Amino acid sequence: MGDDEGKKTGERIRDAIMNFTSPGGFAERALNSTMHVVEQLGLGIVAGEYPQGTLIPFDPDLEEMFGVSRTVVREAKKILVAKGLLESKAKVGTRVRPATEWSMFDIDVLRWHASLRQQRGFLKELFEIRLVFEPAAAAMAARRAGPEECRSLEELVRALSQATTRREFIAADLEFHTAILGMTRNRFMHSLGDLVQTTLITLLEREVDAQTTFRSPEELAHSAAKHRAIVQAIADRDPDRAEAAMKLVIHGAETSLIS
Repeated sequence: MGDDEGKKTGERIRDAIMNFTSPGGFAERALNSTMHVVEQLGLGIVAGEYPQGTLIPFDPDLEEMFGVSRTVVREAKKILVAKGLLESKAKVGTRVRPATEWSMFDIDVLRWHASLRQQRGFLKELFEIRLVFEPAAAAMAARRAGPEECRSLEELVRALSQATTRREFIAADLEFHTAILGMTRNRFMHSLGDLVQTTLITLLEREVDAQTTFRSPEELAHSAAKHRAIVQAIADRDPDRAEAAMKLVIHGAETSLIS
């Protein structure tokens, strides 16, 4: 791998790390008044502060609660309606919809779930859907990826193996999985990367100190080896092996998160 390509990979990984931690990442979405109201109400709904089937406070109460105008409140409610969390009826009010009707592929809805302390059920469902599409994506990548893409994946595995903190590992892991989705040449598959991203960010945020090292060098080496097996299967154009290797990686991540 050339120095220039390695440098570019390092820069991409640093960008991913910054997306977790800087105001330019998710936090930036809540800076303006409308998104602040969306953020607080959305979190409250997902956390159960506003139970399913109940009315949320009326507009004047929300205006006072958040210190914003009626226009801001109405715009925020429209956004939450579009996300499937709320429904408005004339002369009745705005009601929280059943959780089964929420837009679970919406990145904010995913993120709000991921931020909760009690999230075992959510994580179980998240890994179930990952097991549906990511092994299939790895198999598709084995049929469609080119040599240069395989070399890029190998560089990401190298970054995984050299990670000194959880944050560094997760940033490289994020790019690894989203890169494979991109190799499918399928736009629908690629858009499912938000699920992967949310899972990995959840792992980062569950750490007491994201700068801590791994429990052992063996843990890091074992994880890197499992990822390398995916790369080798894709490079060998072996869809069945790529699919099986991806399943092993996802099962390992599930054990790490939920255990």
